[in-house]
Amino acid sequence: MSSIVLMIVDVQNELIKNHPYNEKKVIENIKKLILEARKNEHKVIYVRHDDGIGSELEKGTDGWQIYDEIAPDDNEYIIEKEYNSAFHKTELRNYLEEKGITTIILVGLQTEYCMDATLKSAFDYEYKIIIPEDTNSTFDNEYLSGEKLYEFYNYKIWNNRFASVIPMEDTVKILRNN
Repeated sequence: MSSIVLMIVDVQNELIKNHPYNEKKVIENIKKLILEARKNEHKVIYVRHDDGIGSELEKGTDGWQIYDEIAPDDNEYIIEKEYNSAFHKTELRNYLEEKGITTIILVGLQTEYCMDATLKSAFDYEYKIIIPEDTNSTFDNEYLSGEKLYEFYNYKIWNNRFASVIPMEDTVKILRNN
């Protein structure tokens, strides 16, 4: 059994419809990682956010659905969450422990919200976290562009503190060799 999991956070229709920074490259890279993970018998876990009744990410709506280009297979696990961290008030930690997972390859949306909260929770639980370059994204806000947010979190906040931010090619090698 593999001790590595590919975890895809909140890549949902509503968010993709609003065109986050570098969206095409991010989606293509996530698709490559899914293919490699499946081919090499690593678990792929999806995380899906429910923002509540009346929201654009309301459970059961089209916006809430996982983006079809990276949709899970029937046998792949989906964690349903209502908070930024995929660990908070979900069964994720128990699932990872049951499967013997020690390393999380983390990708998805949004960099400064759910990715950041999930990554820091995983760090607190002592998982090894790998962030492949160009596999997470976010949107411009009133303070920073999506690009600047991506660069700031990946290279200033996360890398060599909470995670290893590494090239896609190195991540593919890890999936192939472990």
